[in-house]
Formats: sequence, C-alpha cells, structure tokens
Amino acid sequence: MNNHLEALEDWAAGLLGQLEPASRNRLARSLGQALRRSQQQRIIAQKNPDDSKYVPRKQQNLRGKQGRLKRKVKMFQKLRTATFLRVQGDANVINIGFSGRIARIARVHQYGLKDRAERTAPTIRYLQREVIGFSQTDLGVVREILLTHLSY
Repeated sequence: MNNHLEALEDWAAGLLGQLEPASRNRLARSLGQALRRSQQQRIIAQKNPDDSKYVPRKQQNLRGKQGRLKRKVKMFQKLRTATFLRVQGDANVINIGFSGRIARIARVHQYGLKDRAERTAPTIRYLQREVIGFSQTDLGVVREILLTHLSY
C-alpha cells in the first residue's frame, strides 16, 4: 500500500509543482473532502482499509437499571462526523484526522493500545480497528480527482 502511495506522489509531484498556489489550495480542499467522505463511509460500514470487518466489541450487559434497556450502538458513530474528523489542506499538505480527546480515543483503537474507559476503570488492551487509512479505492479517487483538476 505504501509503495502505491509513493508511486502516486512521484507521478503527481511534477504536475502539482506547476500549479499556482490558489489552484493547489482548491485541489487540496477537494481531495481532503473526498477522502474524508470515503473514511466516513468506511467507518459506517465498520471496515478496515483492507476491507476486513472491525473486530466486534466485547459482549456488553444491555440491561442497566430495572426496566431500562440500552440499545446496541455501532462503534465510532460520532467519531465519523465532520465535527471530529477534521480536514485541513493548503498548497503543500492535506491533513485528515482527529484532535484533542477524540484523537486519543482514535489512536488507541487505530494501533490497539492500552487505555482506561474511565478514570477508575482498570487498564485494558483494545483490539486494533483502523479508523483512518488508505484503501485501493481511495488511491483511485485521488488519481481521478487529480486528473480531473489537471485537465481544466
């Protein structure tokens, strides 16, 4: 995957260098938005970039207080919103990711690290679920947007 990304970068570097900064800004913004959209769709589908399903959550007790039943909620439902999944782009770089406390939660799941669910809870190891990552489709989308932008 990394080789494909480097090959795409080498191919586009010369062409992008000839664009004006304003045009590169527009291109970076459209690329960032398209990539965020694809990441959001992948999170909704609960899939890793390699198209495998996320490791399911640990079985939870769905009964809280008497007479109250909690609903099962998909993982990272709020994390995928534009409020938390940020895109920043300028003439030289595009950043797609999380910030603050949400970034810590996403990093723990991305790499399968240890963390506490609450301050008083014990430390546990979370299973790896890649929240952000490039798939082959993402590289195809980047290539298409570049070609469309450069053809104008």
